[in-house]
Amino acid sequence: MNTVPLWALVLALVVLILCSAFFAMAETALMAANKYRLRHLAKRHHRGAITTLWLLDRTDQLLSLILIANTLLNAMATALVAALAILFFGHEESVLSIATAVVAFLLIVFAEISPKIIGATYPETIALGASRVLRPLMTVAKPVIWFVNLFVRLVLKTLRIRTGKEIHQHRVSPEELRSIVLEGGNFIPQKHKSILLNLFDLETISVEDIMTPRAQVEALNLALGVDEIKRELTTCYHNKLPVYEGEINQIVGILHVRKAVALLNQADELTVAHFRDLLVPAYFIPQETGVFTQLQYFQENRERLGIIVDEYGEVQGLVTLDDIIEEMIGEFTTSVPGAARSDSFGWDANGECLLEGSTPLRDINKRLGLGFPLDGPKTLNGLMLELLQDIPDSPISLKVAHCVIEVIQVHDQAIKVIKLKRPATGKRLV
Repeated sequence: MNTVPLWALVLALVVLILCSAFFAMAETALMAANKYRLRHLAKRHHRGAITTLWLLDRTDQLLSLILIANTLLNAMATALVAALAILFFGHEESVLSIATAVVAFLLIVFAEISPKIIGATYPETIALGASRVLRPLMTVAKPVIWFVNLFVRLVLKTLRIRTGKEIHQHRVSPEELRSIVLEGGNFIPQKHKSILLNLFDLETISVEDIMTPRAQVEALNLALGVDEIKRELTTCYHNKLPVYEGEINQIVGILHVRKAVALLNQADELTVAHFRDLLVPAYFIPQETGVFTQLQYFQENRERLGIIVDEYGEVQGLVTLDDIIEEMIGEFTTSVPGAARSDSFGWDANGECLLEGSTPLRDINKRLGLGFPLDGPKTLNGLMLELLQDIPDSPISLKVAHCVIEVIQVHDQAIKVIKLKRPATGKRLV
């Protein structure tokens, strides 16, 4: 020891602490690295990403290498400081205690906390560089790692702890995927982010949530006679119309308006039977059917329009392929002027919004940033009737959470017009 210069001993101590810091920083960076980004880089043949994924596929060996190296380095640093203390101050117990405390402090600050914070702050950058050093070291230390893991597996087996690659493969849930999209920040364009979030919502809503209610369904009644049928055909807004006879629950088919208009130009006298011959069978959907499931059914059955019925077979409304597509990417059609699902409503300068009672709650939540419950009534009228437990015969106001809801007009046993007053800043209806 006397032949070794003091500066060499100090330099050796610094090197040991730096090496320990490297392993601590590499461990944190590798564990915190975004595996999806690494896989993306690996597909582009990034060598660092490929090496990093190779190491992460062998987590048990990787952690063994890092912990063995860290333990040896920390033990060597402690022994070196103890030797320096004995060399200069002799075998004083107080000196050895102080030397141990000093080296512990140095290791905690410079070889543990600081490098791990750096590794967690820049995980991908550090992991890509550190992996090129760790892979050769893992190859060299393979016999030592195997010997240590032999005892580790014995301990784990004694404790009945299962290990293996399948234990570490966790599938990402829809909620986790949603969080990934939300945290995408500026990396994902806002429109793309909105579409992705809407796709996740398709799993949680039914066709009843996006249907056109039966009161707003444009349909053709064969019982009205030929003249009335002609008038309705020339003024309708849709290319396909549900056709019923007598009352809406007696759906007899779907009429393609273009074919019917071509029939109007014929010189022969028209009868109801001529229109009946043009009908195609109606496609019925249970109201509890999920939207994503219905999208698949539309594709499999080559349908674009379905009549929604309840458990008693009564018509509740209709849904089209366009409705589902709009639920994913936003509205792009205005098939019926003034329809409740149009994007024409919003808060005015006074923080108020005038709405029809038939406006769907989902649309209100999206347009106005509110949070009306969606597990009960589907429309604003339904929500008010549920809260009031009665049909109001005069204007009335309610304050639900922080949102004031004012009934403006009631007609035909339904609330026709409602005014909403925007909640104060920072308050949200729940």
